[in-house]
Amino acid sequence: MLVKLLILCFYFSILFGIGLWSSRKVKDIKDYYVGGKKLGFWVVVFSTRATGESAWLLLGLTGLGAAVGVSAFWVVLGEVLGVAVSWLLMAERFKRLSDRYGAITIPDYLVSRFQSKTHHLRILAATVLSVFVVIFVSAQIDATGSAFESFMGWNYYTGALVGFSIVVAYILFGGFVAVAWSDLFQGMLMFSGLLLLPIIGFFYLKDGFPLWQTLGNIDPGLVNVWGPGGFNGVNVATLFGYALIGLGFMGSPQLFVRFMSIKGVSEIKKGRWLAIILTLFTDAAAVMIGILARYFFTEAGADVDAVLGNNGQNSLILLVEHLLPLLFVGIYVAVVLAAIMSTVDSLLVVASSAIVRDIYQQILNPHLKLNDLNSFSRKVTLAMAIFALCIALTVAFTTPERTIFWFVIFGWSGIAASFCPAMILSLFWKGYTERGAIASMIVGFLCIPFFKFVVPGIEGIGIYFDKIAELGPSFVCSMLAGYIVSKWRPDADLADDFERTLSEKQNT
Repeated sequence: MLVKLLILCFYFSILFGIGLWSSRKVKDIKDYYVGGKKLGFWVVVFSTRATGESAWLLLGLTGLGAAVGVSAFWVVLGEVLGVAVSWLLMAERFKRLSDRYGAITIPDYLVSRFQSKTHHLRILAATVLSVFVVIFVSAQIDATGSAFESFMGWNYYTGALVGFSIVVAYILFGGFVAVAWSDLFQGMLMFSGLLLLPIIGFFYLKDGFPLWQTLGNIDPGLVNVWGPGGFNGVNVATLFGYALIGLGFMGSPQLFVRFMSIKGVSEIKKGRWLAIILTLFTDAAAVMIGILARYFFTEAGADVDAVLGNNGQNSLILLVEHLLPLLFVGIYVAVVLAAIMSTVDSLLVVASSAIVRDIYQQILNPHLKLNDLNSFSRKVTLAMAIFALCIALTVAFTTPERTIFWFVIFGWSGIAASFCPAMILSLFWKGYTERGAIASMIVGFLCIPFFKFVVPGIEGIGIYFDKIAELGPSFVCSMLAGYIVSKWRPDADLADDFERTLSEKQNT
């Protein structure tokens, strides 16, 4: 226990050092929320990867690998495709447009893109973003408590409070600069930890017990790419749902604000393949960790949840303790917390920006300058963090059977369905209008709870929608709503202006 505590103290001291160093660079909320738009591609790549994955990668996806085996690689496929689309097709165009508009938040970009004459779009975007970000952050805080409980033997609530206090402290010091640089450090830690563990695991395979044959003996479904039961309608729907998780990388505000913060388009070009390769290796390694946990700790007929935790989410923790000496166990505690905190910090900064920049300054007090908002920005960040903490503790108390995988996915899906269709259409369709964007966001926002809680109960088709999950159907409905409303009430002047803006940027 002492070794683990010493390693954690060293890890946390690095984070506080980053926060203190970053605080010197924060002059106004442009620095606080987008790092002054001066970050290099290494920082942005690791920051987007760390923020996009979170505890879901180390605890959720590893658990899915343990629960279903090789069919979890469909998640890897979906995520790699989502990251590839965002970096190869969307990032450069978004960076050019957001710089042209002088945007420092996603609502800023949308309002400028549609030349909004009212505050309706800004209020809607800021509200939707705040709601689902708080849910997402609460899921990460929940994972912090679970990680401390599993690794350190602490009380769940003590662990949640300690992790929460640390991440809030360095955010309040350094804002987005602290977030981005801490994400670089934590992203490298995550990448190294995930890649090394499966490699070590292969050296410990039992003589005479080959991996895939042993897994097939435990449960034939573990080695079937279509999942338990083979090719059938329910499994196809399930795997389709796994792959659609990658949609969230195509426009989610907590990721695309990183493209705002990068120094220039040339840095995006340098970082795109690094981002794709990191996604492939880290996600594949996470699935393999879960598969190895099934190999080492279960046998035919075993209750997986009893051995590996709800939906296998203790797989990484048990594998680390089984394969590695105590010193490395402490390092992996830091790896798990890195994944969690890198997402919490990023999301809190994004949610705070929606309130401070888009509501307080742009709507309620337009006369205020950027450097007048530093103190208020930190207060809002703290208030939203405390609210998310309260939600996390309430869910933990009322729903002990919850799993980290699906708790995180609900918040992720809400943000993605509300924003990604609007972001895609705003970047690539000149006929997209402000009314269309509002329709996209409202429909995406409302469809998440509808497809999560209502549709699965419909007899006959409900089981398929339950397996597909809420993101895919909500995403489609959001896209259709934006298209239909924009076609119904077109804006030719806006379309012409968007074309001129794009041509000007290409010429420069």
